[in-house]
Amino acid sequence: MIGSPAPDRSRAPACAVVACFDWLEARWEGVRVRHFVASLLVVGFLLGLFVIELGRRGLLPQSVAASVPRSHFPAIELAFYLLLSFEVVGLVFGISHSISNAAGKQLEIFSLIQLRHAFEVFANLDEPLRWEQLRFRVLEMLANSAGAVAIFVLIGLYYRLQRHQPAPGDPRDRRAFIVAKKAIALGLLTVFTVVGLRSVVSHALRFERPHDFFEQFYTLLIFADILVVLLSLRYSSTFQVVFRNSGLAVATVLLRIALSAPPYVNTALGIAAALLALTLTAAYNAFTPRALAEAAGDGRPGNPEGT
Repeated sequence: MIGSPAPDRSRAPACAVVACFDWLEARWEGVRVRHFVASLLVVGFLLGLFVIELGRRGLLPQSVAASVPRSHFPAIELAFYLLLSFEVVGLVFGISHSISNAAGKQLEIFSLIQLRHAFEVFANLDEPLRWEQLRFRVLEMLANSAGAVAIFVLIGLYYRLQRHQPAPGDPRDRRAFIVAKKAIALGLLTVFTVVGLRSVVSHALRFERPHDFFEQFYTLLIFADILVVLLSLRYSSTFQVVFRNSGLAVATVLLRIALSAPPYVNTALGIAAALLALTLTAAYNAFTPRALAEAAGDGRPGNPEGT
């Protein structure tokens, strides 16, 4: 119609990213998907036990039986692996909402990995379990379990300190920053799917534990965190905001190192990462409100995220 404004085609890619992300997130957070995931975990666990039992009774082809473990405990690892994979998807979706909450989700996943490590102690042991086999591994199991509990407690304190308050600044900047984070999350989700499928194909048939999968993902998270920090500079010049986001990226680096570290060291690094995130949050809450108010008074952009 004459006189009607021309559509802004420059916003079309951003709208497509937002629409795609929101559609995927709505489906993932839905009740049906949650029930499906829970059912898949149960089926995967029972199927693992069933296949292992068939192998123990000599009912599998020789080519398959050679790669199936003799102990039932790897079925627990399989269930944890599936659980962690689904938790990772939730982490990817959380990146668009809050950098601080996404960091907390990373710590949650690492604490579950620590619990999985505790079960790995049994993976290569014969059944029935005997103390002679366990006595040199019990301390390692206790360290992993205690580390998971310590991180669990620190995560609770970390979330309790969170203050999600709207910050001063241009609403358009906040929307643009959210769109950018959703684009990053979609990229991570795509890479996660490709790497995950490749890992499943290469390891599932051989019944091996894909240890390197989460190491690869946390490596990707480091680059994603740095990218978010750099993007945030376009919308916020407040030192406290940049420092907080950069510090949380360092916590991700510590978690990535912990995944490759030997027993006991990995637990210490995980706890150190949780303490770093907790300390950063406490300091951020103590000093940032005044800094944001001063930034607003000077006409400088505040925290585009509001967290």
